[in-house]
Amino acid sequence: MRLVIKVGSHVLTENGTVAKERMLALVALVAELKEAGHEVILVSSGAVAAGYSQLKLDKRSVANRQALAAIGQPLLLKMYQEKFARFGILCSQILLSADVFDSRRATAHAKEAVDTLLENSVVPIINENDTVSIEELVFGDNDRLSAHVTHYFDASLLVILSDIDALYDKDPNCYEDATVRKVVTQISEEELCAEHTPNNEFATGGIVTKLQSADFLMCHGREMFLASGFDLGDVRSFLLAGEHRGGTLFTAKGRETE
Repeated sequence: MRLVIKVGSHVLTENGTVAKERMLALVALVAELKEAGHEVILVSSGAVAAGYSQLKLDKRSVANRQALAAIGQPLLLKMYQEKFARFGILCSQILLSADVFDSRRATAHAKEAVDTLLENSVVPIINENDTVSIEELVFGDNDRLSAHVTHYFDASLLVILSDIDALYDKDPNCYEDATVRKVVTQISEEELCAEHTPNNEFATGGIVTKLQSADFLMCHGREMFLASGFDLGDVRSFLLAGEHRGGTLFTAKGRETE
């Protein structure tokens, strides 16, 4: 199965820099999935955080965030290269802008490159071209990019690893009796249009962009799994053992359960 794994800024960031141990755990998971016969495309945030570790610019400025992304992107790739090398895996970098998916020709060329990499057992690491893509730097945190990558590059499933470990029936930060919605088959307009609530100084998304991504994929007959990026036990069980212990599966199939 071809799948896309998206890891957000909050997961990859700790104390103002890239969380190397979490990155290594993610790379180890990708190696396990490849060993099990899956094709894996990685969509990774973290370029701004990596840049900030080298140059402390005010991140509230879009121009500064663009500059930090330019500094951080090669640093982030180098970290990934070193960690994938431990497992004998070659990785690659692909920077995309939103308008790639507005052109059939550009989309086809990008998919052809991704297909070639996967055929040669190389892990494509995709990120928004943050230096020139202002909208993504303002909000999104690669959630919607990863949904488009999943659909247009013909993957069956998008896995979003986040500080948000699942979709709940109410805000778990405010209500002790909040429960996980394990399977979701429909998302309301109210949920899709709610206010964005990013939780991290480097993050630009929140649960709303994840729901929008899930809705996009469900409308195109594909699935999304939302789980914790801090503890990979739930996603490992779901992908490698076929056990749905934690996290939320968004699918147009079946019936929603609470």
